[in-house]
Amino acid sequence: MESAVRGRINDALKVAVKAQDKLRMSTLRLINAAIKDRDIASRTDGANGGVPDSEVMAILAKMIKQRDESAVTYEGAGRLELAQQEKDEIEVIREFLPKQLDEAEMTSVCEEVIEELGAKGLKEMGRTMGALKERYAGQMDFGKASKLVKELLE
Repeated sequence: MESAVRGRINDALKVAVKAQDKLRMSTLRLINAAIKDRDIASRTDGANGGVPDSEVMAILAKMIKQRDESAVTYEGAGRLELAQQEKDEIEVIREFLPKQLDEAEMTSVCEEVIEELGAKGLKEMGRTMGALKERYAGQMDFGKASKLVKELLE
């Protein structure tokens, strides 16, 4: 059975193929390849039917982070056309992620999870981050969230 996110990606790929939109086609195929790789890896771990949407969201977030880092590297090297291509790919990938939480929403969510878990001190950071990743996959930058949780728990 195909998940909702996978269905949206495959539908977008069909439209891109018909429109001969090369950037969208290649980016969507890269997304599908990354998901398929994770499906295969999960099968060896005993899971069946592919990875859940939450893991697909994590894959997409990772792809965005990689392209963001590449764009910065390309800009630093004066390769602006390659940097722009990375940014264009980010926009295509971002279409399939839920709305990103802004700073205020992220602070509120982190405080809420800490309170709900009754987390006290840095030793609870792993449990807190695990809960955030489970509930808000693809909706926030977990690097920033980690710094925020650390500040809140200190």
